[in-house]
Amino acid sequence: MLRKLIYKSRDLSATHIGFQNYASIGLQYSTKQGIENEDRNAPIRPLNKSWRDTANTVIIGGGCVGVSAAYHLAKSGMKDVVLLEKSELTAGSTWHAAGLATYFHPGINLKNIHYYSLQLYSKLEEETGQNVGFHTPGSLRIASTVERMDEFRYQMQRQGWNKADQYMLTIDEIAELVPILNINKILGGLFTPNDGHIDPYSLTQALALGARKYGAEILMPAPVTGLRSRANGTWDVETPHGTIHTNKVLNACGFWAHEVGRLAGIELPLVPIHHQYMVTTTIPEVKALSREIPVLRDLDGSYYLRQEKDGLLVGPYESPDKMRMCDEWVTKNVPEGFGMELFEPDLNRIEKELNSAMEMVPCLQHGEIKNVTSGPITYAPENVPLIGPFLNLPNYFVAVGFGYGIIHAGGVGRYIADWMIDGEPSYDLIECDPNRHSPSWITKQYVFDKARESYGLNNLLGHPKEERWAGRPTSRVSGVYQTLLDRGAEMGFHAGWEQPNWFSLNGDERGYTPSFRRTNWFKPVGREVEAVLTQAGIIDLTPFGKIEIHGNDAAKFVDHICANFLPKVGCTNISHMLTPKGRVYSELTVSRTAGKCFLCLTGSGSELHDLRWMEEKKIAGQFDVEFRNLTDEVACLGIAGPRSRELLGKVTSEDVSHEAFPFMTHKQINVSDVAVTAIRISYTGELGWELYHAKSDTLRLYTALLQAGEQYGVIDFGTYAMGSMRIEKGFRAWGADMNMDTNPFEAGLGSFIKLGKKANFIGKEAVKKIKEEGLKRHLMFLMVDTAENGPDPEGNETIWYNNEVIGNTTSGSYGYQVKNSIAFGYLPVHISEGTTVQVELLGERRNAVVQKMAPVVHEGAR
Repeated sequence: MLRKLIYKSRDLSATHIGFQNYASIGLQYSTKQGIENEDRNAPIRPLNKSWRDTANTVIIGGGCVGVSAAYHLAKSGMKDVVLLEKSELTAGSTWHAAGLATYFHPGINLKNIHYYSLQLYSKLEEETGQNVGFHTPGSLRIASTVERMDEFRYQMQRQGWNKADQYMLTIDEIAELVPILNINKILGGLFTPNDGHIDPYSLTQALALGARKYGAEILMPAPVTGLRSRANGTWDVETPHGTIHTNKVLNACGFWAHEVGRLAGIELPLVPIHHQYMVTTTIPEVKALSREIPVLRDLDGSYYLRQEKDGLLVGPYESPDKMRMCDEWVTKNVPEGFGMELFEPDLNRIEKELNSAMEMVPCLQHGEIKNVTSGPITYAPENVPLIGPFLNLPNYFVAVGFGYGIIHAGGVGRYIADWMIDGEPSYDLIECDPNRHSPSWITKQYVFDKARESYGLNNLLGHPKEERWAGRPTSRVSGVYQTLLDRGAEMGFHAGWEQPNWFSLNGDERGYTPSFRRTNWFKPVGREVEAVLTQAGIIDLTPFGKIEIHGNDAAKFVDHICANFLPKVGCTNISHMLTPKGRVYSELTVSRTAGKCFLCLTGSGSELHDLRWMEEKKIAGQFDVEFRNLTDEVACLGIAGPRSRELLGKVTSEDVSHEAFPFMTHKQINVSDVAVTAIRISYTGELGWELYHAKSDTLRLYTALLQAGEQYGVIDFGTYAMGSMRIEKGFRAWGADMNMDTNPFEAGLGSFIKLGKKANFIGKEAVKKIKEEGLKRHLMFLMVDTAENGPDPEGNETIWYNNEVIGNTTSGSYGYQVKNSIAFGYLPVHISEGTTVQVELLGERRNAVVQKMAPVVHEGAR
């Protein structure tokens, strides 16, 4: 039978942190992962307050994330916000969390979440009167290897244009800041001031006080037993106390999110993982410190460590082969009654990491184990949470999968509240899209494998163009997957798809060799670019999202969601879906295949992101249209290069001359007896076509193109080469050069925004106002002076001018045609063409000359 953890051991007086005496710890824990069939028929305890039958929004889950959402919705003015908690606030993962709170995040967008959280936490006590136990000694990431130092420089180049302070520390500075460290093991550090750790229980209670203060109601115990959607998009939320009819639902249920998701008919890709940390008794060297030490993260040792009163708290991330996860909680259910319980600790699993901690912080060996906490935290496959509305479930939102829920809670509560109130996200957070894992390919085994990798390699070096291999390949492979592997393809992973990044031929160094500088793919990619520029190449573009829109209102609908004019039948254009506030929600390649039928192409990572938006706008406007997601059944091969016309002409009887088949048109043709929708377009900016066809025909089509192209020197090329060529031509990429953080005019998309068209497209009034008010920044092209071995810019680097941060790059590469490093970057409008700025790359500020136009004209404009 499960019992709550008693924070007291039988006899710790002789139990130091050695690894021969685990059994003597003697703590009282559950020896099972939960209770089998306990209390299932027990009566529900009375509610803490009177029941209600209606609400504007119902939040399910009383952990720190759910309570934060209630606080922010109510504070923003939403009336009738109700939070339902099945037992008591913080039950689940919040109550036992270590409470770490840092500004740092290796990604870009989630930095905004962290920043807002910490700003909020610093003011909560003043606002609510509840002490939250917020300690702000800063945090220090420790480097013990040369490559880790490069990673810190890499992170510094990405931080300067963001909000929080962050800087490198020397060994001497670290020794002064943390005198208990073994300084002989350290090369340097990355310091983030003004963050630290917080008491999760007190934080949640403060947010709850604030939520109630602004009018939200918190009902408990109120377990949700059913969810029923109505035809009008509203919901009935069923509990043992009665049913609440609500406009919106937010699933913020932590490791219960699976079960609540299933009530709505969805399977969320999440799995709870056992995470352990231990706390020591008083350590003399710690007690003697004059100030609290920063939270330490020894990345090579794979643990975090912070001061806990006069002792230390250590939390390791053990290797994938040693960690434990609650897979039965996914394949079955969370054990009934589990909530404020813990697992029995197993220090053998974390022996390696604890030994590393004792080597780095020698005084840790003098401590006695006061208690060990082993509890569940919930991981999404990539340890990136799921935040936002869900496809095919109108007004159903999720905020789940938080491996770091305490630091995410404040910012996510604000982010999800803004989306629920405004109808659009407040900034770009595409990596957290809850629809990024299509049911067509994701499996429970993939979730388990990928989450094991994400947890176990939590502190792995984070390189540019990182690839991780667990769970791959999925079912999303094209018909030429094995053929391309046999021909040297080095694969990348995109929304479940395997797609060649580049090709290694005889004499090349094969395989994935990550680096912060140029590595084994640099010269092979140059070879691919040269072939496409002078001859022809073939690329597998199957991962593109492909959505067909048809129906009586198809033209009216596309005209409503897109800012560009409608293409004529047989024509293709680039269109942008804008938000009501005039931000760039998505970029589409739109082909009108019939009067009432359109084929919309989008990036692989935007497939369900875009489809969900379309579904939402269809319902809101009551359009008579239907959608077919063709992504998994329709494949695509691209051909590009000056000889691609000759190549295509050799395998089809169709006239493919410029006059008969102009740029940005499409036709239904046969290519070696394969039925193809051919679009004359290429993201390389060179002459080319995209050939859409049934997935079952890909190998036959590829073989025909390859054989016919032998006389033209045709080769395979991958996404790295395509990316370099598209930047040289000035082609923007959604998610990098334009996204929810940008408006179309500053992104240089003005020619695609047709303010004069009759349709009142979404965002029209907003972009009119933006244009009238003028821009503060604009996207410019940069020719960057880099070292012989790089690194080349990739995007998100800080841009300096006169020793001040003035902007950031958005995407970058080496330009093999111009023989120079290249990048796009956002700069203030007063920075004009010809100005020399600096781009920060691995600790150096490299000169970059600003250009208004890209250096190479694309084929369609030649």
